[in-house]
Amino acid sequence: MAKSEVVWRERALEDITRLNGFLFDKNQDIARKSAQVISRGSSLLEDTPRLGRPMADGTERRELFIPFGSGFYVIRYFLTSDTVVIVRIWHGRESREAD
Repeated sequence: MAKSEVVWRERALEDITRLNGFLFDKNQDIARKSAQVISRGSSLLEDTPRLGRPMADGTERRELFIPFGSGFYVIRYFLTSDTVVIVRIWHGRESREAD
């Protein structure tokens, strides 16, 4: 089976910048490890695009939870015929608005 293409929406890229900036100010090594974990998680979606759980909101979006330290990252995405579109990413301990 062919790999799915993974595409990051602008808002998801802004999330990566925000997450990395938060950690980079505290510990550069942890920031690099975080970026690697997120990258590996998104790469999993190339081979297994339905890996994340479906959301129960009728949008057909999915969520992939990626362990990191004592918490996790959430990658929110949807599928098209051969593409995984990542729309948001955040850390599970973040206080965030619903979207």
